[in-house]
Amino acid sequence: MSHNCSIFTLALLFVLTLQPIAVSQQVADRSRRAHYQVLYRFQNSPDGSQPWADLVRDSAGNLYGTTYQGGANMGTVFKVDSNGKETVLYTFPNSVGSDGAKPFSPLILGNAGNLYGTTAAGGGAFDSGTVFRINKPGTETVVYSFHGQLPVSGLLRDAAGNLFGTTVTGGDSGNGTVFQLDKSGKETVLYSFAGGTDGSAPHGRLVRDATGNLFGTTSTGAGSGCYGGQGCGSVFKLDRTGKKTVLHKFSGGKDGSLPYAGLIRDAAGNLYGTTSEGGAFDKGTVFKLDRASKQTVLYNFTGGKDGAGPGYGPVVRDAAGNLYGTTAGGGAFGKGTVFKLDATGREIVLHSFAGGSDGEQPVAGLIRDAVGNFYGTTLFGGDAANDGVVFKITP
Repeated sequence: MSHNCSIFTLALLFVLTLQPIAVSQQVADRSRRAHYQVLYRFQNSPDGSQPWADLVRDSAGNLYGTTYQGGANMGTVFKVDSNGKETVLYTFPNSVGSDGAKPFSPLILGNAGNLYGTTAAGGGAFDSGTVFRINKPGTETVVYSFHGQLPVSGLLRDAAGNLFGTTVTGGDSGNGTVFQLDKSGKETVLYSFAGGTDGSAPHGRLVRDATGNLFGTTSTGAGSGCYGGQGCGSVFKLDRTGKKTVLHKFSGGKDGSLPYAGLIRDAAGNLYGTTSEGGAFDKGTVFKLDRASKQTVLYNFTGGKDGAGPGYGPVVRDAAGNLYGTTAGGGAFGKGTVFKLDATGREIVLHSFAGGSDGEQPVAGLIRDAVGNFYGTTLFGGDAANDGVVFKITP
């Protein structure tokens, strides 16, 4: 369990120690022009606390997500409707049990309105997390219980109903896995990370191309240096035969380090992502990786008004090629930002969190609706309870 602890210690230190720096960089602050609205403020019990993960939205405009704590104690699955009314769909019990505990990752929508997600704890004797399903009445079913693997990423679902994901530990060398669950709940480990030059500790969600290749990031490994020699992270490809290719090894310098978030892919096959540290000012980057695996840093965060430390959610890309995301630190008040990065590399701050009623530390990414509104969560803030918020922003 020491490796598990070190991963979460690293994650929490990243979130809790982000501080703005004095270096300035030209940035357009559009906070006052974007319309920001808090849809819901968490109160810990019975509704939940600390939403780490991105939201998912259905065709009716309802938002669904998870909280890492609160509810009965071990976290919740919740729904927020278009009027801001929250409903707890499932609360994980006060003690770690077979149904799972502490959901760290986002949900996905399946057939018939079923929700699928993972928990970072519980699931039986191994206490290593679960894949679960919640149906419309709010009944939870454990699809799979892990044996020492610790899933913290969201899931990917294909047309056949197979689920794909990653674990930060477990596998042949204890450095994490890529797994598949079929419709019957049978798990297949598609790849075990070896650490070092192979990569280790994948946190982010996978993305899949039309031919079934999977792309993702490892938060450490694939090189030397960084975090006690564990490496600075990587971007990888896993083909349908199980062959893995490291597409980029982060150096911890100008190209970035600690890519917690997953990737997105455009129609041309380019990949986009973020690093939580590294870059020109060591406050994180937004990057692009083309089909030839050439990496381009699209933006270097300074830690000032422009933000610091992109978190766990992937960026969102619109039809014009603009990228949208969040930083857990920096901004006008040092409490995080929502940002837009246009096709020229110009960053626009859409909202700077003040740490009060509007929330603070948005470690989750954004989702976008058909008319261009964005939705997200903050880990803390909201009111005196300090348990986080669900927000909407219209650029």
